[in-house]
Amino acid sequence: MLGLGTLARVTRELRQDLTAAQERDPAARGIGRLEILLTYGGVQALLAHRVAHALHETGVPMVPHAVANASRVLTGVEIHPAAKIGDALFIDHGAGVVIGETAEIGDNVTLYQGVTLGGTGFARGKRHPTVEDDVVVGSGAKLLGPINVGEASKIGANSVVIHDVPPRSTVVGNPGHPVRVEGKKPEGPDADWAHLPDPVAEAISSLSRRVAELEAELGREKGADVRPIRDKRGSDPAAG
Repeated sequence: MLGLGTLARVTRELRQDLTAAQERDPAARGIGRLEILLTYGGVQALLAHRVAHALHETGVPMVPHAVANASRVLTGVEIHPAAKIGDALFIDHGAGVVIGETAEIGDNVTLYQGVTLGGTGFARGKRHPTVEDDVVVGSGAKLLGPINVGEASKIGANSVVIHDVPPRSTVVGNPGHPVRVEGKKPEGPDADWAHLPDPVAEAISSLSRRVAELEAELGREKGADVRPIRDKRGSDPAAG
């Protein structure tokens, strides 16, 4: 039932969401909380969801979906009223973010624009991802199905993740693969997503190096130069 307890909870959650925006967005550190509330679509979408989710939990018909739809039109962020979202979520920029009905998000999570927490079929029941605490999901990433993303993990931009992600790992690619950067994971919410490893490019580069080695070995066996199967247009065989 709606009451002062629900209002106090939503107010507390809003304060935490505003704090998350100030701490994780460098552009927000010099402006006030009221300005963030009035101008940040991600924060506005979260406030609307907190209200819609409270109404949904009490069994109020139609209104939660109406609130969610109005929020989607105004902010470009679509969050199903039934989705469970923890404290201090920050949705940076927000445009194009979609969070499905059975999605669950832990505390201190950061989502960048274009992120989808979606389903993979028409079956009822749990069909959307569970994202644990302190996870960062890069721009355009798609997390699909009832997968679990372990705490403190990072999902690279435009990755497509369809399998569980171990805690404290970094995932890139389509489909997503766990990787490490220089032997360790990137630290902090400001990880340099543009320079995460690309497992597909690395595999192609490795194959190209192996082909070059085989060409050289074959040339030594024949006692003559072997014409490379590729044009020499650069020092990097994988560069074409």
